[in-house]
Amino acid sequence: MEGKIENILISQAEIAEKTAEVGRLISENYKDKKLYILSLLRGSFIFTADLVRQISIPVQIGFMATSSYEHGESSTGNVKIVQDILDNIEGYDVLIVDDIVDTGTTMKSVKEHLLSYNPASVKCCVLLDKPERRKVDLEPDYKCFTIPDVFVVGYGLNYGDYYRNIPYVFNWESK
Repeated sequence: MEGKIENILISQAEIAEKTAEVGRLISENYKDKKLYILSLLRGSFIFTADLVRQISIPVQIGFMATSSYEHGESSTGNVKIVQDILDNIEGYDVLIVDDIVDTGTTMKSVKEHLLSYNPASVKCCVLLDKPERRKVDLEPDYKCFTIPDVFVVGYGLNYGDYYRNIPYVFNWESK
């Protein structure tokens, strides 16, 4: 991490506490429904794994890969579906799980795409919400943390395909 200053924004303990809280809320809100968790790869895989372990009701889990950042620090604004959903979600209540919502373009595009599969509902859950960067009308249905407009890494979020394995979220600034 040479040439960078690391400022921890959200600790591993804070993430665990908030993930458990959101998991309990999702369990209560979906207790009598067919819940399908859709993890957006690659950034959300760590959060999704921790979140689903906190959900006490039966869930089906699937994955979709999208790309809008390439290797930069901000979204290109062009959302590509790299790998589409493989399961039939017709009639399911779908909860999209992602690491972060900033501009909202990826989440909005994915929600609109999933509606063509006739789910009962489509909502979203994110680890981090960065509303200052929003470019579309979108509010996450479930969120763990609201953060300022800073570039963050760790706990699934990457920089140049590295640092996803860091167990906390940090702001990475140039020296």
